Amino acid sequence: MRIFLAHSKMVYTTAVIIAASLSGHGQEGPPRSDKLIPVADLGKRRAIGVSVSSDNRLFVSFPNRAEAYKYGLTEIIDGKPLPYPNEEWNAHSGDSAGRFINVQDLYVDTEDNLWVLDSKPAPKGSIFGGQPGEALPNEGAFKLLKIDLTSNQVERVYTFEDIDKRTAGLNDMRIDTDKNLAYLSDPGRAAILVLDLVSGRSRTVLRDQSCTMADPDMVLTYDGREMRDHNGNPFRSNVNGIALTKDNRYFYFKPINKLNLYRVETRYLADTSLTDEELADHVEDLGETTVTHGLIADSNGNIYLSSSTDYSIKYRTPAGEIKTLVQDARIIWPDSFGIGSDGYLYFSCAQLQRDPQWNGGEDRVEYPYRIYKVKLP
Repeated sequence: MRIFLAHSKMVYTTAVIIAASLSGHGQEGPPRSDKLIPVADLGKRRAIGVSVSSDNRLFVSFPNRAEAYKYGLTEIIDGKPLPYPNEEWNAHSGDSAGRFINVQDLYVDTEDNLWVLDSKPAPKGSIFGGQPGEALPNEGAFKLLKIDLTSNQVERVYTFEDIDKRTAGLNDMRIDTDKNLAYLSDPGRAAILVLDLVSGRSRTVLRDQSCTMADPDMVLTYDGREMRDHNGNPFRSNVNGIALTKDNRYFYFKPINKLNLYRVETRYLADTSLTDEELADHVEDLGETTVTHGLIADSNGNIYLSSSTDYSIKYRTPAGEIKTLVQDARIIWPDSFGIGSDGYLYFSCAQLQRDPQWNGGEDRVEYPYRIYKVKLP
């Protein structure tokens, strides 16, 4: 059932009112939930990417964005982030081809390989890359790494030589092990990138479609403040969070600045004969959800959504119901997810709306940054 935009704005206004009442700065917020379990304290190092292997190894990545930056990719062992796969890949200088520059996303595939999306600098359209289309001093030099978790060795590096790095903003990625394809969100170009993992060639699909573009009238509001930079420009992201079902059948996606969730069968993404318009005909509009940054699918077909305006994690059941998994004042801009075989959902809280950039130069972040986990339903 298609939901019309006017209705989207009405629901979003309600979300804004909720968000304003859940400030973590002195105003009464929701009670803390015993369901929310801290896993690691990270001090002033903001984590973004999170993923978990089949034997519950927890991997966390950090963007190269502040003085507190130490490692791009870590494994959390006994609550401590240790450099992964080694110190060399986490070096702060040297050949950029052999070290992390600005890790954007992580994903453990169904064959237990760890995939790492690295970019230089923060890509256009990513949560750190300014507004889509905004000029940056240097263009992004993206690379995608495949790491064998048995040997802890980098097996292959993809460098996206066939995309326009002046406009691309690769953000999240998922790996289809059945079709040997990677699917990446590209908020910079309001598109999905399909990468052939055998040839290394990519295709850009669904560019500038309604399902991949942000609602230009939607301004995020947190703690009673509109999320605008010092020039008054609102935060805006096109297609950003993505999820792939465990059977590799469905690919879910949505812009941050839009409430509607979309999905498409991966057989259509893999079909190189389809035009963008023909592919768009196969996209399903699943209706309104929430302001979402990260998505992930579990083995039961639930789709988890990070819901930042009401400080919660929600999930969409296979029947289409939207349920709240946990709500807590500490869940500030929940970002990336990992699911362990231990029955827990792991996630980062980026607290992006608390950055000085969006608060007139005032740092409103509540330190330390943390990784949390919550029991799956």
